Amino acid sequence: MATDTKPRPELLLANLQNELDSADLYRFLASREADDRRASLLSEMAEAEARHASVMERGLRSQGVSLPAHRLSLKTRLLKLLARLGGPGAVYPLLHGTEISGTADYAAQDARTAALAPEERSHARTLGELSRGIARGERWHRSAGGGTLRAAVFGVSDGLVSNLSLVMGFAGASANADFVLLAGLAGLLAGASSMAAGEYVSMKAQRELFERQIELEAAELAVTPEEEVAELALIYRAKGLAKDEADRLASRLTEDPEIALDTLVREELGLDPRELGSPWGAAIGSFFAFALGAVLPVLPYFFGASTPLVVVSLAISGLALFSVGALISLFTGRGVLFSGGRQLIIGAVAAAVTFGLGKLIGVSTGV
Repeated sequence: MATDTKPRPELLLANLQNELDSADLYRFLASREADDRRASLLSEMAEAEARHASVMERGLRSQGVSLPAHRLSLKTRLLKLLARLGGPGAVYPLLHGTEISGTADYAAQDARTAALAPEERSHARTLGELSRGIARGERWHRSAGGGTLRAAVFGVSDGLVSNLSLVMGFAGASANADFVLLAGLAGLLAGASSMAAGEYVSMKAQRELFERQIELEAAELAVTPEEEVAELALIYRAKGLAKDEADRLASRLTEDPEIALDTLVREELGLDPRELGSPWGAAIGSFFAFALGAVLPVLPYFFGASTPLVVVSLAISGLALFSVGALISLFTGRGVLFSGGRQLIIGAVAAAVTFGLGKLIGVSTGV
């Protein structure tokens, strides 16, 4: 619920930063969008965000607060980098969640800011539709929006933290660099293979379950078509259609058996028959994501003992941990510094614990 109190300057400054960032990002996405309709929508959204920024600027000036020079946030820079690498469609699902969160935040602020919430809500709906449009037409972006990109980032994180801990454990035991390298490579292969096998079995079981549900739906449609039509009509009535409209729509959609099955699977089971998941794709993706993270702590050990290997390994891993945390912030909506710092601390604690245990074991065993 909006309040009538005067907005705090720090809140207005945060709003201003977000609006200017959004305007810049939407302009950038529009410039890279191949579809003219989507580019036009993004340009309109950029103009709206610029208007919102003007509201924040007027509020700050009325309180005698000077306007700071605008610098893009790290999160916006990361989103632009992701759009460069994967195209605009790679970031639409991420921005959809951001706009929904922003709508709720604005609605709870002062009346002038709350008045902007409906337009923010409209942006969220537009981004949701853009995400669905990309998902229907472009396979790579469909995977990204459906979770493959998210799974890859978390796979890299798992590989990085687990193998860094393993390497530090052996380093703490004062093991020879060759042994540390061997242990790191063994951990990489074992972890990546385990992740791949687990993902394959999980995805295979899930796909078989979905296929079985679709088979049962097809059998029900063949044996009791009238009941399936009635059930579909009830679904549409639950969504708000009048009984006559729901009955007509259900009857029309079930005239063709293929369309009928596709519609029932989507409406009753919530599944896309063409996108049930690939066990091999999940396994291969998990293997390489884990391996990418796991190889980083081992890299210095490929170059022999002429360098301070533990220090170099920690430096590379620390930078990678912060970067992974920054990427995770795109999915969670948390601040880049918070997410990157948290990931760095988690990795550092794990490495310190295993290094200490390795040191203890090395001393007690005389290794």
